[in-house]
Amino acid sequence: MTDFTEAVEHLCRSDKVLRGVIRKVGKCLLETKNHRSPFEALAQSITYQQLNGTAAATILGRVKALYPGRRFPRPQEVLATPDERLRGAGLSRAKVAAIKDLAAHALGGMVPSSRAIRKLSDAQIVEQLTVVRGIGPWTVEMLLIFHLGRTDVWPVTDYGVRKGFARAYRLKDLPSPKELIELGEKWRPYRTVAAWYFWRALELDE
Repeated sequence: MTDFTEAVEHLCRSDKVLRGVIRKVGKCLLETKNHRSPFEALAQSITYQQLNGTAAATILGRVKALYPGRRFPRPQEVLATPDERLRGAGLSRAKVAAIKDLAAHALGGMVPSSRAIRKLSDAQIVEQLTVVRGIGPWTVEMLLIFHLGRTDVWPVTDYGVRKGFARAYRLKDLPSPKELIELGEKWRPYRTVAAWYFWRALELDE
């Protein structure tokens, strides 16, 4: 478990409202799942897009079952799989196209390996991965947070962050992504931890 003591102290010093949220929520329990390759993490993110967790997990399980003996298929195996088989596992036509595009980019070297990606900056990773069909900045930001454990990611388009911020500050309307970019400057270099607390703010009683 990562020690976020320094990050939490910085956030508490820089913002009294966020300090109140932190006191109610308690210790930061953000965990990373870095056992997966970037290809696997992104393929899973594509599968989960616009679905509830249970439905997405069922579909992902069916997809993985197409490749017995493997924890997760390799890019070349995905490309060799007929679209109809992937559609039969529950993936939409658009998601099949996106995952195959991801696999093609992985084979072409545009999706870094687990070792290579750790040498890249956040901006480089976003730039490199958003060329893949179906992958936008938000998807890459989730990879940076939950796979790579980067501590200064600020997902300003994330609905949960915007909603949690509005609740914490008792705002009538959700802040725009542009507004959040400015407002988040004071939390550098720990904006990931701030985002985590705004997600948790949604679980607090009013």
